[in-house]
Amino acid sequence: MTEHSADRQSADRPLRIAIVGAGPAGIYAADALMKSDAEVSIDLYERMPAPFGLIRYGVAPDHPRIKGIVTALHKVLDKPQVRLLGNIDYGTDITLEELRRFYDAVIFSTGANADRALPIQGIDLDGSYGAADFVSWYDGHPDVPRTWPLEAEKVAVLGVGNVALDVARVLAKTGDELLPTEIPPNVYAGLRANKALEVHVFGRRGPAQAKFTPLELRELDHSPNIEVIVDPEDIDYDEGSEATRRHSKQADMVCNTLEQWAIRDVGARPHKLFLHFFESPAEILGDEHGKVAGLRTERTALDGTGNVKGTGEFNTWDVQAVYRAVGYLSQNIAQLPFDEQAGTVPNEAGRVLADEHADGDGRYLPGTYVTGWIKRGPVGLIGHTKGDANETIACLLDDAPTFTPAPEPEPDAVTGWLESKGIPFTTWAGWYRLDAHERALGEPQGRERVKVVERDEMLAASEPHKR
Repeated sequence: MTEHSADRQSADRPLRIAIVGAGPAGIYAADALMKSDAEVSIDLYERMPAPFGLIRYGVAPDHPRIKGIVTALHKVLDKPQVRLLGNIDYGTDITLEELRRFYDAVIFSTGANADRALPIQGIDLDGSYGAADFVSWYDGHPDVPRTWPLEAEKVAVLGVGNVALDVARVLAKTGDELLPTEIPPNVYAGLRANKALEVHVFGRRGPAQAKFTPLELRELDHSPNIEVIVDPEDIDYDEGSEATRRHSKQADMVCNTLEQWAIRDVGARPHKLFLHFFESPAEILGDEHGKVAGLRTERTALDGTGNVKGTGEFNTWDVQAVYRAVGYLSQNIAQLPFDEQAGTVPNEAGRVLADEHADGDGRYLPGTYVTGWIKRGPVGLIGHTKGDANETIACLLDDAPTFTPAPEPEPDAVTGWLESKGIPFTTWAGWYRLDAHERALGEPQGRERVKVVERDEMLAASEPHKR
């Protein structure tokens, strides 16, 4: 940050910053601001009544190790320079113009919660689902249906990333196996009735190109109910694949695990989880009722570079449901430019571009920034958003001397305005109350917590005085 901006803040008032999105990306941005030499006052806006975004509503319930990141995020939100304002929907409850009344700058960290399209025939059949929707269901998101159709005995999952593994693992486990986690009662009831006995995961390329992390992959084999099966014919590498293994310890570990599974005898665990490589989804087949009745894939072959080409050989798989896990996509943000193809807000190092053809002072939207997946697309692990945040905050602090000061920067001004609109917003103190309520629900069952699904119940536990 420049000396000029530091002098301006200390002589005048703290820099007032709004961050829209209280998931890891937004919280990391708040942390970077507080670690700078700037005097700051930060409000984190969140559409849900509870914070933590992807950690609460995108991580599989049987991954408490990843959910442990919440401990570090808690320490950021406990600091006096930052407030949480939850249950506020940007674009509906508050607009960009309204935010500018109260803040010198606005950072968007809204993440990605939609499924990327997969343009193959049959994708819209009954029984064809997006992974993001299923994840939202089993993670107890309040804005999705309370039930999920789990009638299929044989299921396909398209994709070879960690989300595909999460979906496949949850489908292959039993409801009782997942009961010790935080899953709410409606999810437990749904998983107990799940009829899936076979789960088939398909990737169009080979083992060296899989996007699994080694730990996520190995966790598949830890379940007493899941037999993981790999066809030895799918263990194949070309020159490009061997180069990938040499230069990536992670890729090499994934390949080693898959090789070990390919040569072992198939055991007797009741649910079978098949990992298929070199199978490119070509068509989802339907019956006369418009329901999924199968999957057609084209066999692929390595071309020497690590990429693949079609062989013209097709296979048909007997499945009654298909889940596509081919990537997440961010959704358009009101009043900001948006790249529909990339699913990002056009930006340079976090500065939002006003017009990609504009030059000079009009190139950027004043005082407007992005970080996380809305900035660079839904790739990488949760921790990777720290680098995004640091880059964006560095730009923001460099720009601070040029900001148009907010007309109403006092912290009470925005909360008074929200109260005048009758918006029952939640707070950080409210999260502690909701957290205690969920833990109390789990205690009689010997569980760490039971997640509350209903928005009204979340609000009642979080902010009972606003009822």
